[in-house]
Amino acid sequence: MSLERKIAKLPFKSVPFEPGHVWLAGAGPGNLGSLTLDVLDAVSRADAIVYDALVNPDILEIAQSAELHFAGKRGGRVSAAQETINQKLIGLARQKMRVLRLKGGDPYIFGRGGEEVKTLAEAGIPFRVLPGITAAFAALASADIPATMRGTNRAIILATGHAPGSEGDVDWASLARTNQPIIIYMGLSNIDKIANALISGGMSGDTPAAVIQSATTPDERTMVATVATIANRARQAGFASPALLIFGDIISLRAQLQASCLEELVR
Repeated sequence: MSLERKIAKLPFKSVPFEPGHVWLAGAGPGNLGSLTLDVLDAVSRADAIVYDALVNPDILEIAQSAELHFAGKRGGRVSAAQETINQKLIGLARQKMRVLRLKGGDPYIFGRGGEEVKTLAEAGIPFRVLPGITAAFAALASADIPATMRGTNRAIILATGHAPGSEGDVDWASLARTNQPIIIYMGLSNIDKIANALISGGMSGDTPAAVIQSATTPDERTMVATVATIANRARQAGFASPALLIFGDIISLRAQLQASCLEELVR
């Protein structure tokens, strides 16, 4: 039985997508296999789609006759201002269009989805949020690094990669003292400063560290090093955004798991 027929047999029920409503949807980390049925359904029914740069363009092929509005939202690239995007969503909704705000990963995890729905709520625009697989967990799974492992960690920390000492910076020393794995979004440009701040905060320079670029896509690359060496090694290897930084002992399990991982055996 084909995949299409299998999907058709699922008892999936579409939620009404009303004119004048805005749905925020997570398109996942990049590969089509991570797209949810809810998001697939929404893309096929939207009248207008406001999408980010990290959305797999193949997803847009299933849009019927929807207007497509590119928002950018990728580090180091030209992007629309957040207020411009907010007003675009409101304007399209007030034209009685079914508006889909399509983001990479999950809208509520460093995707500014909270800001957008707050603006919609203040404007009286009905909205719905469709979750997606966030890049951190997809990247770890794709790189054979378990996000949690009994005996290794009891928590996991997601952080955004502001440079230490900058406005909006996190307390890297406090994170270092937790001895729990840290996954950092949008931190590659500040990797030297972040690694140094973690070491200054008490994290051992020998702690495993990794960079995962373009997770789940054909361009995926992974480098494993230590906190003390990861910045130089990633720079020498030419790693570029989009990329995630990982610090913690969960990385040490990767080599053991790769020896018998089915994906590794079939490559």
